[in-house]
Amino acid sequence: MNAAPGIRRLHSLTDAQVEELARVLIDCVEGGASVGFLLPLTPQRALEFWQRVARAVADGRRAIFIAEEQGRILGTVQLVLDMAENQPHRGEISKMLVRTEARRRGVGEALLRAAEAAARAAGRTLLVLDTATPDAARLYERLGWERSGDIPDYALYPDGSPCTTTFYYRRLAGAS
Repeated sequence: MNAAPGIRRLHSLTDAQVEELARVLIDCVEGGASVGFLLPLTPQRALEFWQRVARAVADGRRAIFIAEEQGRILGTVQLVLDMAENQPHRGEISKMLVRTEARRRGVGEALLRAAEAAARAAGRTLLVLDTATPDAARLYERLGWERSGDIPDYALYPDGSPCTTTFYYRRLAGAS
């Protein structure tokens, strides 16, 4: 088993990183991940998504983490920090993406732990996320996330078929 790649928080995204993240997104969607996009996901739509994310990262509304190996992005996760006025204690995990070839190597776990640590450092005491059932359920539950419930037919898989979505939360100890 290979070691998990290096994890790094980006405070801005270069054009090259946006392009590579677009390729990661396309790989995940083509692999069947329900992450907000339907097939076919064109490179242009994927680039536009990551350009919006890049603006949110630059504005401090989102934190983004990447997993890299030999200069190549294998995965990413976002921490949404821009919450409603009555939710300053909360953050949201979004777009956990790991290239199909890099799965089962600890990439998702390392990304999630980095996002949780950043949430603690930002004073967040509660995190939430949702995932297509059973996508990544084993990972989240193994890392201490609490399942709050399932909603059938909440979203669609990339092929257009309906999927159940599971919602999770995690209280963060030691938030500063």
